[in-house]
Amino acid sequence: MTRQIEDEDVRLLASIAGTLQADYAEDDLRWAGSPFAWIITRPSRTIGAIGEKLVAGWSAAKGLDVVRAPNSDCDRVINGRRVEIKFSRLWKTDLYKFQQLRDQEYDYAVCLGISPFDAHCWVLSKKLIMEQWGQHDGLPHQHGGAAGSDTVWLSVKPDSIQPWLGPCGGRLRQAFELIKSW
Repeated sequence: MTRQIEDEDVRLLASIAGTLQADYAEDDLRWAGSPFAWIITRPSRTIGAIGEKLVAGWSAAKGLDVVRAPNSDCDRVINGRRVEIKFSRLWKTDLYKFQQLRDQEYDYAVCLGISPFDAHCWVLSKKLIMEQWGQHDGLPHQHGGAAGSDTVWLSVKPDSIQPWLGPCGGRLRQAFELIKSW
């Protein structure tokens, strides 16, 4: 049995929502049938936690030693190295945005990106992150003003990456080889 909306204002709001749906349907269709589609429906804080669990589970399944982080400066310890994990879905503009990179106590950042039917991964050393910190074609500040200098983000178009990012992976297999070599 279909429920009916009784309140006139709620019906009006539902009608407006129906007209807006077409603006967002294209993105939904991109993810239709994807094994990752359920992830993008979760709140952003939950999505970050899912990304951490995906990297930890993938690393462990590939035979790497994975343990919980000793404090909040990193997310996991993988093969003895402190790792910050960043996660992104492929945006409508065909790029990943790995957000909220900070200058904390970690050795590497693992940036895992999922698209509807593919995944990409880059492994950045803390040294490289600091070299690229605040650089327009590297890791620009995420927020403006003096207060915004504590976080940077990485924007990556997987089919057209920045030259400095090339040695950091791209495909999962490449990222695994980098992690394994620590």
